[in-house]
Amino acid sequence: MKITTIGEVLIDMTEIGRDENGIPRFQANPGGAPANVAVAVSKLGGEAGFIGCVGEDAFGAFLRETLVRCGVDVHGLQIARDASTTLAVVTVDKKGERSFSFCRKPGADTRIDPDKAKKIASGADILHFGSVSLTDPVCRDTIVRVVEAAKRSGAIITYDPNYRAALWPDEETATPVIRSVLPLCDIVKISDEETKLVCGAENPHEAARVLTDRGVKLVIVTLGAHGALWRFGELEGTVPGFAVKVADTNGAGDTFFGAFLSRIAQNGGLGGLTSEKLSRFVRFANKAASLTTSRSGAIPAMPTLAEMEGFDA
Repeated sequence: MKITTIGEVLIDMTEIGRDENGIPRFQANPGGAPANVAVAVSKLGGEAGFIGCVGEDAFGAFLRETLVRCGVDVHGLQIARDASTTLAVVTVDKKGERSFSFCRKPGADTRIDPDKAKKIASGADILHFGSVSLTDPVCRDTIVRVVEAAKRSGAIITYDPNYRAALWPDEETATPVIRSVLPLCDIVKISDEETKLVCGAENPHEAARVLTDRGVKLVIVTLGAHGALWRFGELEGTVPGFAVKVADTNGAGDTFFGAFLSRIAQNGGLGGLTSEKLSRFVRFANKAASLTTSRSGAIPAMPTLAEMEGFDA
């Protein structure tokens, strides 16, 4: 099964230290949650494609080269001539936790042509998107139209509502928009920090139950260092994480979801899933995410299938 992701691909300007004068130094890393997921899928042996938009600039060319080098199909990557490639400035604290600001007024990631995107998405078995693309009204309309068309064509729709405060006026504005697309989704991954925003329930188990009761077939709630829980219909399980020395958490959630979706694709979709299979898939995803957090950057830090030897689900 082919996994196609749609949304932002951008440059993560990641702080990597300070010079002798205390001036921050930044490294230009390829990133963007949907692009990260596509790369994670490809590095772990899956078939992945990406739909998005970059500027007609050096950063855009670099992002395209990166996706191609990582084995991602880029037929859906568009070029905007009226906007620059989007930049996310990522600062990392002593615990490896991130904070974001964005150079995106406008950014090329919001310039996806809906007709071209729908044509590419029609070949997807699984179509994945996130909430960053919903922050811009025009891009939001494009994403929804593409997702609706793919769902009508029989694709499994997956969603990661990763809230970025810097891109919304406030949580009150973000909440109804982020929730509005849930009825379209078959698989949803959220972090334990986003449960209340996404469905109104703070407890991860309760949040998973609320979402499945509302029609989402499979819910994953990531629990940071504690692993993740999953809920599929009335089945539920929790899988512990792996202890690592954290260098950078950037891209960990995307690696997790890409790894998990690669196993869903290998399974042939949602049919025949059991508690044992789902726990095995989540354990595989936990391991992949832990390897990513032990290194710096998002895409450069993602593991290959060879590095996952002994954990292949």
